[in-house]
Amino acid sequence: MKIEPYISQLLYRYQCVTIPGFGAFLTEFQSAQLDESAHSFYPPKKLISFNPFIKNNDGLLANHLAQAEKISYEIAVNAIQNEVSVWTSKIQEMGYFSLKHIGEFSLNAERNLVFVPADQINYLKESFGLSSFVSPSIKREAYKEVVEVLEEKAPIAFTPEKRKSYKALKYAAVITVSLGLTSALGYKLYDNYLEQVKQETLLVETNVQKKINQKIQEATFVIENPLPSVTLTVPATEKMPYHVVAGAFRIEANAENAYQTLLKLGFKAKRLAPNKHGLFPVLYGSYSTYSEAHQAMKDIQKLDNKDAWLLIEEL
Repeated sequence: MKIEPYISQLLYRYQCVTIPGFGAFLTEFQSAQLDESAHSFYPPKKLISFNPFIKNNDGLLANHLAQAEKISYEIAVNAIQNEVSVWTSKIQEMGYFSLKHIGEFSLNAERNLVFVPADQINYLKESFGLSSFVSPSIKREAYKEVVEVLEEKAPIAFTPEKRKSYKALKYAAVITVSLGLTSALGYKLYDNYLEQVKQETLLVETNVQKKINQKIQEATFVIENPLPSVTLTVPATEKMPYHVVAGAFRIEANAENAYQTLLKLGFKAKRLAPNKHGLFPVLYGSYSTYSEAHQAMKDIQKLDNKDAWLLIEEL
């Protein structure tokens, strides 16, 4: 039974998919990328890596396979073991083998397993429908050079001024002097009128301001016993979407025992509700940033549980 399609389906939804007895596929978020030299844009994606040291059966793949094929859990586990045996034989005989839409495995000079992920599928659900594209460069400087050439070649035309006759200038000067005298008399009368309007306006504004001040004084009152101000402080809830998982158990009693053990060891352990596969997850703790959770997972794998893995989900 080919189990590659079921592994691909789980990679869309989970950060860690373990193949019992073989290893685990891990995914990590990568933001959108820009290749300036090639003028290329790439959408966000999930980077797939392989960890050969995580081999314990967490039940995720077996439960998914059993539900999809409508078979029992035990048969699904046997099918996975048979497929892993086929993979091991191929790598020993040919030195390499590939999993469709996942990647290719090979052996290096030290006979260690090397994984190269496939890049034709983006397992990040939020990037569905997005693809890379190439944008042509904008030729701003070329257009600027064309404009400068046109400006250099553009002719400048001068229109000569036609001089009027001396007589026309003389009569124009006489008319201008006459108009200046008339304008001077008119401006003086106009200034007197403006001064009178200004004085009347000032008198009206003064009376209006007196009445307004009187009204304000009549309406003024004092509160003898004012109520004290109340300040409400709303504590901010910090989101902690990164979790280090100790394991997912089929039997609730085993999950409770693991939870109590972690509490005694000093971890801020948590128990989650059963997932849709009927498993009871137990967490070492939750963190607000990826770097903090990733470092905690490394420390836990080194000191307590090498099979601990990272879950990214807002609970």
